[in-house]
Amino acid sequence: MERVPKLYVEGKREECVENGRAARECVIIDGNVEVWLKKGDAVPDFIGEKAKFLIKEVYDRFYLYVDRTTNRMSADAVLVLPDGRTRIYLKKGDELMLLPVEGFTKTLIANVGNRVRTGDAFAAVTTRKGEVHYLKPPRNGTVVFIDEITNRPHYVYYILPEE
Repeated sequence: MERVPKLYVEGKREECVENGRAARECVIIDGNVEVWLKKGDAVPDFIGEKAKFLIKEVYDRFYLYVDRTTNRMSADAVLVLPDGRTRIYLKKGDELMLLPVEGFTKTLIANVGNRVRTGDAFAAVTTRKGEVHYLKPPRNGTVVFIDEITNRPHYVYYILPEE
């Protein structure tokens, strides 16, 4: 069974909190404190006015929070990988590498959460003539999303580059 990462995206306080309780599953980040709430949980009193509220979103909608003209995040987000322990924090303005995988046959090698280095292949494409080409990223980074383009069977890797 393949498990999908959880995505939390920056929203408004009113979308997350009603009458002092979580209206839906969300994360509140206040300085260096994180509070993970399920629907109906009480919001702690120490949460300040400047806290950020990240609301659970459908992971497959990740691409909606990336500006496709600049390849930058349009909102703060947190990805929780299926292991439940690994978290990837994305800040508004973080630039991602969008790397297309197009060819006759496509083989995805790296998965979400995998770190890829410039010498590592993250995917392979096979041409109609049977030639195999390995795709390698221009910089080291971590795979945060793989978008399957629906109007044609191609993929786009979203990779957060390392500093």
